[in-house]
Amino acid sequence: MKTASHSEAALEETMESITPSQANVHPALRRIVLTGFMGSGKTTLGRLIAARLGWNFLDLDHYIESRTGLSVPDIFALHGEPHFRRLESTALVSALGKSNTVIALGGGTPEILTNRLLLEQTPATATIFLDAPFSVLFDRCVLQGISRPVLADPTLAELRFAQRQPVYRALAHHTIDTSAIEANEAVEAMVIALTIAPKRTR
Repeated sequence: MKTASHSEAALEETMESITPSQANVHPALRRIVLTGFMGSGKTTLGRLIAARLGWNFLDLDHYIESRTGLSVPDIFALHGEPHFRRLESTALVSALGKSNTVIALGGGTPEILTNRLLLEQTPATATIFLDAPFSVLFDRCVLQGISRPVLADPTLAELRFAQRQPVYRALAHHTIDTSAIEANEAVEAMVIALTIAPKRTR
């Protein structure tokens, strides 16, 4: 998205202006999965496209937090990343069982083979990679006050970004560059992409 962040008021105003319509989405679709690094707009755009389609929205990190009663940083601090990834895979199974749902994955979700297989093998599911340069994403995270363990070290964060990029691309049916467009433009691009049945181009 063109701006580094969107205020809650602006987001609410945009959502209120959206009229639910599934007319342009391929009728076979039952789930839309958004992937990308932190700050790529998965939650913001996920809410917007869900409102556009009249679907439900599920943020996987928030879903895990609601199931455990702990924040993602606290789960990492208290139990370690392997424990979090197990919780994540279990939550993903549950999320992919829901119909008419837009799912925003955590940035590291696709790194796990089990999760990739789940995403690839779940029918009627389209995966969209929200892409942007690392510098843009990192600045967004700082401005939005996003707190994740990987962001504590910018050098490490950029390394993880580089490692994840090919995974995101391989998993995606569609890629949307969110670095230089407004949120409503990104939603329109996604709706246009979703007029065809999911088919990976790799």
